[in-house]
Amino acid sequence: MTHIITQPCCNDASCVVVCPVNCIHPTPDEPGFATAEMLYIDPETCIDCGACIEECPVEAIVPDYDASTRQEPYLQINADFYLDHDVAAGLEDMGSDAPPPAADLHVAIVGAGPAALYAAEELVRYPAVKVDAFDRLPTPYGLVRAGVAPDHPSTKGVERTFVATAGRKNFEYFLDVEVGRDVTLEELRERYHAVLYASGAPTDRRLGIEGEELPGSVSATDFVAWYNCHPEHVSDRYDLSARRAVVVGNGNVALDVARILLTHPDQLAGSDIADHALGALRESGVEEVVVLGRRGIAEGAYTNAEFLAMGSIDGVDVVIDEADLVLDPATAAAETDGTLDSTVATKIRLARELAARPAGSAPRRIVFRYLTAPVRILGDDRVYGVRCVRNAFTGDGHVRATDETFDLEAGAVVRAIGYRGTPVPGLPFDEVRSVVPNVAGRVTDEGAAVPGVYVAGWLKRGATGGIGMNRWCGHETAHSLLTDFAAGLLPPPVRSRDEVPGLLAERGVARVDDAGWRSIDSAEKAAGRAAKRPRVKLADVQELLRAAGIGSDARV
Repeated sequence: MTHIITQPCCNDASCVVVCPVNCIHPTPDEPGFATAEMLYIDPETCIDCGACIEECPVEAIVPDYDASTRQEPYLQINADFYLDHDVAAGLEDMGSDAPPPAADLHVAIVGAGPAALYAAEELVRYPAVKVDAFDRLPTPYGLVRAGVAPDHPSTKGVERTFVATAGRKNFEYFLDVEVGRDVTLEELRERYHAVLYASGAPTDRRLGIEGEELPGSVSATDFVAWYNCHPEHVSDRYDLSARRAVVVGNGNVALDVARILLTHPDQLAGSDIADHALGALRESGVEEVVVLGRRGIAEGAYTNAEFLAMGSIDGVDVVIDEADLVLDPATAAAETDGTLDSTVATKIRLARELAARPAGSAPRRIVFRYLTAPVRILGDDRVYGVRCVRNAFTGDGHVRATDETFDLEAGAVVRAIGYRGTPVPGLPFDEVRSVVPNVAGRVTDEGAAVPGVYVAGWLKRGATGGIGMNRWCGHETAHSLLTDFAAGLLPPPVRSRDEVPGLLAERGVARVDDAGWRSIDSAEKAAGRAAKRPRVKLADVQELLRAAGIGSDARV
């Protein structure tokens, strides 16, 4: 018997640590970990002990004999990984080897998303470390709360780890507090040994084509925040009356948007989707979503797990033209001689299987178009279509535009081509990479370390990697911070962190603390139980503050 890892895999590698026979790969000390779509169990090595099932925070691991029909393909996906990956080496010690603090260490973390809380997880292991996490929203968890699709509830299981971290006596929340508005970076540096920024990549990348600003052309960043009940997007309105929508991009976010647009609202009604979004989707006229990918199938940025799931949405046909499944020269050669990477091979195999399906009669459909790029969004006072160009591979594997263009009629265009970080006042910023320059999380300015200032997450490495990658990214930064403290490299605070609550109160800032967040959480879950849903998210800041026990006159 063997176990298999399935779609919800978050790559945080908790399972790797507890496996007694080193059968789960890639491990964090292996080169492929940073770019792996998911983790994989070797069926030849697994001893069916079940330790990984107990440890997995997102319930992604099942015994092969308990796999559902939709999970069965993962048995092959797990096994295929070991066809071309050498994992004979033993697992190195992944525990922190940073020296325990010999004196009190006070750390301010800016952000309360996965990278921030994973960094905090590592820091609060030591009683001498006090961590205060600041976030401009009244709620924590960042993209786990406002980015993970509502029909992926298992992925949100990582919240259990965050709850455990926040429950430590040496951790405090300062929610609904914006660093830079309510308190400055310099004021924090005066009161903490270190300030760690993990505020993410909050904006979207642009297409840079004519018509991009037309009504009906929207960013996936905003659209995802809208259906996930982000307080800053509850008043957004989207016209979903047209029969066709176009999603530009071929990553997991593009698939999330397409799936939410096409899934029957009754199937979403039991999730934590925003009520306003569910109401709009019930009135939607969208029957077809076309997903445009600039490159070929082998370069699809979505994971195989998410791609596989698109083929099993009730009431939705998947349409792929076999003529679109062109491989670049290097991939074609590797496929021919048997050296093609197993993950890429699986992506191609799945696409060919979907393309070979007979035409269906489902009421809705998703159409994947590869080697196709938008060159103009068409419209007068709003979007009515997209002009596209067909691309082709050059001999060296690059993509070039051909002379073939065509127009797609569409009433909505969603740009899903990636997130982008924004400059942080007071910190250096690399405009090209959209990151704060750093070495292992230590902020650098023109190559020199900035004492006591650190980064983690997408602000550190760019908008790549998912929730699990943020765990190891956050731990790395925490390790750097602890090492620097032990070496005497952190400037001692000139004022006390105990002043921060009073400083905020003087400025009329009504902080949501740990108890306040627990009250919000309890209120949403109670409403969810009544509606037979995981939770009913509160929609705006004032509602959230009232649930936290803060008066309606609080500053927003």
